[in-house]
Amino acid sequence: MKIKSVFDVSEIKSELESAGINPNFAYPIWKYVIRNPNCVWDEIPSLPSPAYSLLHSKFKPLTSSLHSLFHSTDGATSKLLIKLQSGALVEAVIMRYDTRLGKYRGNPRLGGLRSTLCISSQVGCKMGCKFCATGTMGFKNHLTSGEILEQLVHASRLSDIRNVVFMGMGEPLNNYSAVVDAVRVMTRPPFQLSPKRITISTVGVVHAISKLHNDLPGINLAVSLHAPVQDIRCQIMPAARAFPLEKLMDALRAFQKNSQQKIFIEYIMLDGVNDEEQHARQLGELLKTFEVVVNLIPFNPIGSSSQFRTSSEEKVSSFQRILRETYNIRTTIRKQMGQDISGACGQLVVNQPDSNKPPRSVELITDIEDLHL
Repeated sequence: MKIKSVFDVSEIKSELESAGINPNFAYPIWKYVIRNPNCVWDEIPSLPSPAYSLLHSKFKPLTSSLHSLFHSTDGATSKLLIKLQSGALVEAVIMRYDTRLGKYRGNPRLGGLRSTLCISSQVGCKMGCKFCATGTMGFKNHLTSGEILEQLVHASRLSDIRNVVFMGMGEPLNNYSAVVDAVRVMTRPPFQLSPKRITISTVGVVHAISKLHNDLPGINLAVSLHAPVQDIRCQIMPAARAFPLEKLMDALRAFQKNSQQKIFIEYIMLDGVNDEEQHARQLGELLKTFEVVVNLIPFNPIGSSSQFRTSSEEKVSSFQRILRETYNIRTTIRKQMGQDISGACGQLVVNQPDSNKPPRSVELITDIEDLHL
């Protein structure tokens, strides 16, 4: 019998309730395991007697293990290769920021050290985006809510995680129930992350976007748009055929009306594909009635055989300027982290890995939390 993760919220609460035990005992169990990941069940104090035999027979503190850990040369990024109970491997990435350094929009930055965890929701991905290394793996299987949460447990042993972004391996909204369960646990004791510091990214799974605000109020939505017209989206994102741009924009309009929140638009810059002036103007027209932040992402190479090239800094800066000055759309350029350990955006694929300065005029974003300012 497959032993379950104690962080599989629906499983542990259901089993406790079936045994006549208050399901809220899940919370002190999680708290103890987070602090003592190598514990044995009998060490946990003050549980009802039947809970111990239940835990022994059906659950493990952690069903995954930290297989490998890689640090970028600047120490700002760490990639965790996590081995699941099935033997499959997934990746998570910690990105560290010191908000005391430099200024933001000309003002001193508040706070101190903080870390964002980029988390995976599937082994592989069925979306097949041609600029993304994970897409080359194909889809293997969904992660359970416990396997999603265990990434946070492993990462929390290395850094104090403040923000979580579902931008790792997989399409989160294709694993909807497990992701919703995991996020609900993240926002409650013992994790207690604020919903506004959790972001779910999607290529545009329309039916799931329509449910997201009701199921996870306050959560941030990021959309991997990557092109302003349907035909280009289909060329670089085969899954876009199932989610026509018109229907996607209708779903985003409804999400924004219900949530009253900004929507983050992810846009990878591919030389000669989607980075010309006409594309910037088409994107501006598409988004001008929305409250959005557009995040321009320099393309990260995914191998010598890649069909794409990185847009020049001049093109990226010009693209940003058109969106800002012509359409008054807040537009940022993502600072890349972890390229030397294949931990940057679009580079997550299960393997073991063997700076340009921006123009002065660009607004460089290193942390998604800055986008709320």
